[in-house]
Amino acid sequence: MRPELETQLLHCRNLPSPPAVALRIIELAQDPGADLAATARLIGMDAALSARMLRVANSPLYAGRRRVDNLGQALTLLGVNATLSLALGFSLAQGLRGTNGTAAEQDCIWRRSALAALVARLLGHHAGVRRLEDLLLAGLLQDIGALALLQAMPEEYSTLRAQAVDNADLLQRERTAFGADHAQVGAWLARHWRLPSYLVDAIAASEADSDDAFQACVVASGTIADLWLANGQVEQLGEHARARVEACVTDSTRLDGLLVQIETALPEVATLFEVQIAHPAHLAAIIDDAKELLIVRNLREIQDAARARSEAQASEDQVRRLTEQARRDPLTGVYNRLQMEDVLEREFATAVALQHPLSIAFIDLDDFKNINDRHGHLVGDRVLHQFAQALQRMLRSTDLVARYGGEEFLVVLSHSNEAAAGRVLRRILEETSRMPMAEVDGKPLYVTFSAGLATHGTSRQFADARSLLQAADDALYGAKREGRNRVSQHGQ
Repeated sequence: MRPELETQLLHCRNLPSPPAVALRIIELAQDPGADLAATARLIGMDAALSARMLRVANSPLYAGRRRVDNLGQALTLLGVNATLSLALGFSLAQGLRGTNGTAAEQDCIWRRSALAALVARLLGHHAGVRRLEDLLLAGLLQDIGALALLQAMPEEYSTLRAQAVDNADLLQRERTAFGADHAQVGAWLARHWRLPSYLVDAIAASEADSDDAFQACVVASGTIADLWLANGQVEQLGEHARARVEACVTDSTRLDGLLVQIETALPEVATLFEVQIAHPAHLAAIIDDAKELLIVRNLREIQDAARARSEAQASEDQVRRLTEQARRDPLTGVYNRLQMEDVLEREFATAVALQHPLSIAFIDLDDFKNINDRHGHLVGDRVLHQFAQALQRMLRSTDLVARYGGEEFLVVLSHSNEAAAGRVLRRILEETSRMPMAEVDGKPLYVTFSAGLATHGTSRQFADARSLLQAADDALYGAKREGRNRVSQHGQ
């Protein structure tokens, strides 16, 4: 790169720079000891970024069976590395698109970037590259050099781009005019911003063939994006794209099949990156042929695969049912003690990492032995079942209930401080006293309970989940000593 261009970029007042949050994400991404708590605190500083991470966690690419309702759950689902990569891409995106009269050109570059991000991730999946979020980020940022040139010299670079007939011609014109192409400028900018080295290397190599699987996916992503957005030379671009797909993917993935996957996933990615990418008419025939091939190719193999999937699904469903049965108490239908102990350990670790409160309560039905002695064990079993189901209905979907033993239950209230948990349990106690749990000789049978509550939070920190459990147990015995039919909170 010519020294005068570097000087011009360094002193360009319009040159985009990473927002403050992006700079801190870069620092955190380079810290091998980065954890969920630090990541959550940082991302939580930016409301827009937090909202995007929630949207990603609930998107079809990442969502589980339970909806993610808060940032802590989103980061737990995605993991630290994926969170940092995605957050860095989103935060840098906010600063890369300036306002200097080149909105149309910026939008053109950004469409290619968003499309390349999707393609790089898809190719990485087929190529067996595990760092899929890193690939998405590298694909997204491979054209930051073009955006920098557009900011530094809007008129000159806009004219140069308008004169280029294709990407190869654009690269040659950039080298002639500036002594460097946009990939080299982008790598220089990435180093200037102190981005991770894998991003610097991927940006630098984004316009040249590479033997490295990660970089080859980025290179191919740009070529396929050009094919998708092309106005002409489709046949030549198609051959180029096929060659680069074969260079980075070792399985039987074909370009036409990949285009179908892009078509399916593109609406979600376009929404995430706030860009409109039209369905290309010039690729419609290729995509239609690919869809037809997916239906009719090797019908017997497709049928065999469908049968194998059906058998695998049946086995999986059976394993899931057996696993769920092993987790559940057969009488009440709520979790059993073994499962709850595992859940409590995870919830406690998450509460410590993300620094949110966690409350647990032991609940013991009052004078339950008298019910068994007077009415028999079948009535007692019916009372336990009805009470467990009623308790579950009166709690949030994120709260967990388990039968701990006999007539004793354990409730885990995530994200609930001492005051909130106390209000919930007292409300349940009041409603339970008015709700018949069985009918004996035509008469309703009512029960009450005693509860012991303990909270890990700002006012009291416990060393581990077992210490928290012991505190709730102590509080339960306090409630019994005080006369039953009440909620006792640890430390009060």
